[in-house]
Amino acid sequence: MQRPPLTVDRNSPVPLYFQLAEQLEAAIVAGTLAPGSRLENEIELADRCGLSRPTVRQAIQHLVDKGLLVRKRGVGTQVVQAQVKRPIELTSLYDDLAAAQRSPRTKVLELATVPAGDEVAKDLGVSLGTPVVRLRRLRLTDSEPLALLTNHLPLDIVELTAERLERHGLYEILRAAGVNLRIANQTIGARAATTAEAMLLDERRGVPLLTMTRTAFDDKGRAIEYATHVYRASRYSFTLTLVER
Repeated sequence: MQRPPLTVDRNSPVPLYFQLAEQLEAAIVAGTLAPGSRLENEIELADRCGLSRPTVRQAIQHLVDKGLLVRKRGVGTQVVQAQVKRPIELTSLYDDLAAAQRSPRTKVLELATVPAGDEVAKDLGVSLGTPVVRLRRLRLTDSEPLALLTNHLPLDIVELTAERLERHGLYEILRAAGVNLRIANQTIGARAATTAEAMLLDERRGVPLLTMTRTAFDDKGRAIEYATHVYRASRYSFTLTLVER
């Protein structure tokens, strides 16, 4: 357990809880409180800083709301892993995590052939009911769940196995098969987590999740994948550069 130096100024107009929260946040950003480390409990922090437990609780909740701390039953309050910031480019999450040395790991939840529904058929450019591959995976980084990935692909694109998908990213497998992705239509949004999603992502039901829907095309203009992904908003964000026209 790490104990960064903490002081509060009772003569300052800044609320005491906010002073404490700012110092804890600074320690997290500086790495003094490392990802995964456990914070002192409320009683210990209150005694050390000469504050009331409600004040300390408010400071901790402030950092929980910012996604810097997480409360785990039976464990206590921990510093969360650094948030994954992903540029909006035609890359895979696996490639981005590997490039950032974030130790990506994959658990295959489903690999099956299913009839294409309305949305899948439309986006892949196939007839309704055409057999397609449906792939569902749980993506983890630094041993923590980060995203639920659902992809649909035409049957004749590439041969997939659960073993390959747990060792390699989907786009890596596609590149090895000679599939060259060139362009994609992508929509980013947000919604509340379902019970099943919350369980898999180690979140509470109803917590906000980031969503991404993507249809990717190869250099011949053929639709290669229709993807619907959800990400933990506390651990993940998209970044983009805007240019004035």
